Amino acid sequence: MSTPTAGDLLRHWRLERRLSQLELAGRADTSARHLSFIETGRATPSRTMIVHLSKHLEIPLRERNRVLLAAGYAPAYAQPGLDTPAMDAVRGAMRQILAGHEPYPALAIDQNWTMVDANSGVSVLIAGIDPALVTPPVNALRLSLHPDGMAGRIRNLAEWRGHIFARLARQAEVTGSPDLADLLEELRSYPGGEVELAVPEPDQAVVPLRIDHDGNELSFLSVTTVFGTPMNVTVAELAIESFFPADEDTMKRLTAGAR
Repeated sequence: MSTPTAGDLLRHWRLERRLSQLELAGRADTSARHLSFIETGRATPSRTMIVHLSKHLEIPLRERNRVLLAAGYAPAYAQPGLDTPAMDAVRGAMRQILAGHEPYPALAIDQNWTMVDANSGVSVLIAGIDPALVTPPVNALRLSLHPDGMAGRIRNLAEWRGHIFARLARQAEVTGSPDLADLLEELRSYPGGEVELAVPEPDQAVVPLRIDHDGNELSFLSVTTVFGTPMNVTVAELAIESFFPADEDTMKRLTAGAR
């Protein structure tokens, strides 16, 4: 199989975004003819044009680097390790968010849902699971849906699986990540059923995570936090999953446990 050109990759992402050449040309303030020449290899896009088109196609930063490399340019977006000095401010902000959310669970993940940090509140979620599942690298979704993980304690497992599958499928589509597509296939192979999201009840705001803990039910709603205006791949792929009490009883039990 031949190596894709920059034009091949830009065309791939245009089709993924369901845009015609004319529509993308209008958004990017260029001509459909010039865009056609770029996609077919009759014109070589400049570094600036690649970045410009990538922005309008909402191509993930990791994949923008791939397009630049295919055109013969150096990557524009660095990928520093999370533990490097360049990431001190980001790491500090992340840990402040995690600590400030206690006693409620919160964890930081990368694009592939690998856990990179967590607060002490996560212990409520992972209590009693197979130790092998919390041996690094830990995948948060595998931890949640694996039969030896949290799945046996999730009371609304089919509903939660449906929520996870819909979210992961969308993420795989947006990022074009084969790793996420493989993860989705793996998770679907686990037992537990699936309930697609239906019309919500009048008082339902989100899909809750309902788990057994010490003979009681804890109910959570999840909130995802990302960093604004990321300028490198590492930051762009970081997210914090925070779990808030979905009812007063859960809040009282967790705060009482913290005291």
